Amino acid sequence: MGCLTARPDGVEWRSGHETLVVRAWGRGVRVMAGLHEIPQGPPAALLDRDGSPTVEVTIDADTARFGHAGVEVTVTGAGEVSFARPGAGEPFLAEQAAHFWWPGARLFAATGNGYHRVEQRFAAADGERFYGLGQHTHGMFDQKTAVVDLVQRNGEVTIPFLLSSRGYGFLWNSPAVGRVELAGNGTRWVADSARLIDYWVTAGTPAEILSAYADATGRAPTFPAWASGFWQSKLRYRTQDELMTVAREYRRRGLPLSVIVCDFFHGPHIGDFRLDPAEWPDPRGMVEELTAMGVRLMMSVWPSVTAVSVNFNEMLERGYFVRNERGVEVGVLSRDKGVENRTYMQFYDPTNPAARAYVWERVKRGYHDHGVRVFWLDASEPEMRPAAPDNLLYHAGPGQEVGNLYPRENARMIWEGMREAGEEEILSLNRSAWAGSQRYGAAVWSGDIRADWDSLAQQLRAGLSMAVSGIPWWTTDIGGFHGGDPDSPEFRELMARWFQFGVFCPITRLHGDREPRMAPGPEMTGGPNEVWSFGPEVYEILTRQLSLRESLRPYIHREMANVSSTGVPLMRPLFVDYPDDPAAWDVADAYLFGPDLLVAPVLGPGVRERAVYLPAGADWRDVATGRTHPGGTTVTVPAPLRRIPVFAREGAADTGAAWQEVAA
Repeated sequence: MGCLTARPDGVEWRSGHETLVVRAWGRGVRVMAGLHEIPQGPPAALLDRDGSPTVEVTIDADTARFGHAGVEVTVTGAGEVSFARPGAGEPFLAEQAAHFWWPGARLFAATGNGYHRVEQRFAAADGERFYGLGQHTHGMFDQKTAVVDLVQRNGEVTIPFLLSSRGYGFLWNSPAVGRVELAGNGTRWVADSARLIDYWVTAGTPAEILSAYADATGRAPTFPAWASGFWQSKLRYRTQDELMTVAREYRRRGLPLSVIVCDFFHGPHIGDFRLDPAEWPDPRGMVEELTAMGVRLMMSVWPSVTAVSVNFNEMLERGYFVRNERGVEVGVLSRDKGVENRTYMQFYDPTNPAARAYVWERVKRGYHDHGVRVFWLDASEPEMRPAAPDNLLYHAGPGQEVGNLYPRENARMIWEGMREAGEEEILSLNRSAWAGSQRYGAAVWSGDIRADWDSLAQQLRAGLSMAVSGIPWWTTDIGGFHGGDPDSPEFRELMARWFQFGVFCPITRLHGDREPRMAPGPEMTGGPNEVWSFGPEVYEILTRQLSLRESLRPYIHREMANVSSTGVPLMRPLFVDYPDDPAAWDVADAYLFGPDLLVAPVLGPGVRERAVYLPAGADWRDVATGRTHPGGTTVTVPAPLRRIPVFAREGAADTGAAWQEVAA
């Protein structure tokens, strides 16, 4: 048995070489454990706080207890921690030893040089469901029974936060590479190489949990006014003339357009962070003409720099790249302009403040000084092949210990630079994220996904999981990224349905590498991907959907203001608002878009009606028919190709034009 000691903010336990500190922290409880002492850990998710709340601790025999933020905490003489609601008796979360002898609830297995593979175990509970963990391609909404790698990959966004159906939220406050196992016989969190165990627990309703989590890791800033409009993108517009021709055509047709995208290979070389004057001769004139149309230009900024870039040698000498622990200073091989085969490419280290400042200065000079205010941070996992975090060394620490930080710190580069430049409306589009990315104005899209029906259904679940993980600004490549023939009737139907879903995402963005596709390299452009590219029938559907999105924008901004103030996301599962309805926890094919709208996308080919569960606790009006249905029931409604089923909560303010557009 160990020694329990009261602290002003909680409890300390020591036994042998292990130290455990359990303390009140924000609107939750933080648990930290290490060998000998609690070491100074790497940058993590929880915001720094000036002080901890004071709590009243009681120690009886071999048990210590204290209460904070609606949680009763118990620490036993064996060093096991449990959490319960006041007066509930049974804990909602309890650490559990793996074996009566060894190991206990925690394990520190040496990996060398003071680092350990660390494990934290908890007891399983019958019927418990888990939601969140970021975005994963396994397609599960309820994460229970999943084994999830805690590592960043294209399409796999690691955010180590779970919301439990038992009324609590759990943050694994470590950017280390590892995994979480949500098994029937227990939950185990693992970091492959770290110096401490650090986690945080909060309790309440789903909305209260998400609000407390946003307080702990940072709230999203104000959603920019332009960001709720329509974003046009394709694999790559190769020249200024190509891009402007598309923007002018949207204007000629009278179609709304808020953002148009200049994608990769637009510079002389990768990592020059500027436009190639041979292809983009007048950046400022381009931005000025777009601005006059009410359109923002979004520039793609990759974190990679090839050996032929003008910035490569200086960044190498200054130590601004992620370093290899073993072997030569090479990240990956890449194609680039003017290179016959492939050349070496490195990734800058955004965990280094000096490297962030250096890259921003080049971004500012190459884009911002020409009027660009929106940036797309692609490949920000970062996309290294082979991915070998054990062979990487960051400014913040070894790759195994801090690797998941990369996308958040990359978004921080744009956030800090834009703020220094005096900008107030800041949003970057990112292919990956980590806990706390939202506080740096990071929007996330779901990566390079397939253009098929299974992928569409998977995106809905991915978006809801990201919302529960604290990332409220989320989108997807409408139509999918990999493939899709604009002349195919099957793909045209998919595009119509995906676009309808995209209108009811926080960001509506058309993107993809359409047929005919080309081999990767500086010449690639991708097939046509504008709203008029998919035939007259789909064109009519998409233009109506654009009108619907425009009419929804006041509602979106009203609710996005609530996102910034409360932390509760715009796009969210039914159980966030209706936690007392058991059936609401099962719904993975419909969602709430703010408190007033329930959206039920069509997720399969040839479907012209669908069943929709309406949560108990409100009555719901079918916007298309005007008919009201009681909550707690499943209704089957028409779903013609031109329309997505949408229900309004009875008593919600009628938004007039938006309702008419949905019903059209």
